Amino acid sequence: MSTDRRLVRTDDSWLSLPNPFGVPVDICAGPGVPLEPAAIDELLTVLETADTLRALAQATPGLAEEPRIDRVVCTPDFHKGAGIPIGTVLRTTGALIPQAVGNDINCGMRVEVTALTLDRVRPHLDALERRLRHLFFEGGRQIGLTPAQREGLLRGGLPGLLAEPVRREGAWRHVTDDENTDRLHGAGYPVGSAADFRDWVTSGGGTSYDSIIGSVGGGNHFAELQYVSKVHDGATAYAWGLAPGRIVSMVHSGSLSLGHQANGTGREQAKAMWPRGVPVPANRILPMLVDDATKDRRERYLTAFANAANFAVGNRFFLSLMMRAGLADLGEVEPRLVYDAPHNLMWPDGDSVVHRKGATPAGPSGVDGWGEPVIVPGSMGAPSHLLRGLGNAKALASACHGAGRSVPRGAASRGSDADLDAFLEEFRVVTPLNHRDPAITARRDVIEAWRRDLKQEAPWAYKEVGPVVDSLRTAGVAEPVVELTPILTVKG
Repeated sequence: MSTDRRLVRTDDSWLSLPNPFGVPVDICAGPGVPLEPAAIDELLTVLETADTLRALAQATPGLAEEPRIDRVVCTPDFHKGAGIPIGTVLRTTGALIPQAVGNDINCGMRVEVTALTLDRVRPHLDALERRLRHLFFEGGRQIGLTPAQREGLLRGGLPGLLAEPVRREGAWRHVTDDENTDRLHGAGYPVGSAADFRDWVTSGGGTSYDSIIGSVGGGNHFAELQYVSKVHDGATAYAWGLAPGRIVSMVHSGSLSLGHQANGTGREQAKAMWPRGVPVPANRILPMLVDDATKDRRERYLTAFANAANFAVGNRFFLSLMMRAGLADLGEVEPRLVYDAPHNLMWPDGDSVVHRKGATPAGPSGVDGWGEPVIVPGSMGAPSHLLRGLGNAKALASACHGAGRSVPRGAASRGSDADLDAFLEEFRVVTPLNHRDPAITARRDVIEAWRRDLKQEAPWAYKEVGPVVDSLRTAGVAEPVVELTPILTVKG
């Protein structure tokens, strides 16, 4: 496999990207992982922000720290995004960069293991598919929230939500007495206000229902039922409750419209605090300096950011409740949270900030002392992987959040009809449209639009997950624990 000539391979696990901005850039990718030139082009454009920070420093005398990009690390699923490549970890000093996280703040993965086994579930897949379609797309979720619950969620995360009285109806019936908030990477991002989202908090007055909470979202977001098909690390798997044949639910979603709104707030505040005389950069990336003069505007953004991050954790929680509801007729589910991990977030630490875009933390001390769980889903229909993080400093203790796209969505939507038909023969995809319904199959235009959308997320649009996971292992970023084979996927 050819390597872009701009990259320098330093060993079997790492490459570097020399650049005119003097920013150290390392890419974790073995020889079997393709790296698209368009993503490298995009990353070089992002690195122009180093010059922007120098211009801001010259226009802002008296800064305690010189604002700069300290380091950039790219994970094996590195691919072109919308302004910043997916799989980019960027550490700054003296500044933060809202666009280095983007719209879908705290998009992440949640994995629960159940007491059910594959043998118990497999004979009931037709009924389970119908049940999940009803729960996710036909009014079955019934997630009623009071203004106090909405405010508690946005200000305090999942603990803030669960501190309020729960009405045992709809998806709420499947809440357990112990929701393992210690197994969340961030149980909550506490802030004192949810003022930017007052309309959502007060919507409907009393207990109300909306189309946002409990939504999977679009693109590569999903809710999936899987089973433990292979164990690589028996001790860690046992500690995490993962045994061969056990049914697992995995959800991938984020902050939806609230994240878009919070990112909009960030752009507005960055523009308002931009110094006169400093040209707007050609890459349109507007950093925020970490200084006293801009503190109020920066805090306005960070509060909205935390509100959206808290919402995302709550949204994944409700998606898991809906998966529990789908399984409830098949026996005692006994759900146990393995981990909830973010991959679009920033971590301020004094004057330094680590931004992760499509990259997940992979620290050495997660739950039960076994390393932080790293969730790497495969493409739709392909196995997913759980690994334990090793806290690799070269990787900024970061790992990938999937295999990464190999084909842009537009090109993937023009993929082979025969390949899609073969895939649908082997795998169940639950969508709002039931493609087996005779009334739907008679509408050729509707079916063709549905097929185009599905092709965008089909297996051929993504890299093979095996070489990606192997890169994490050989680089000393994370060690594989188990493989999870999918049974069916719910797509929005």
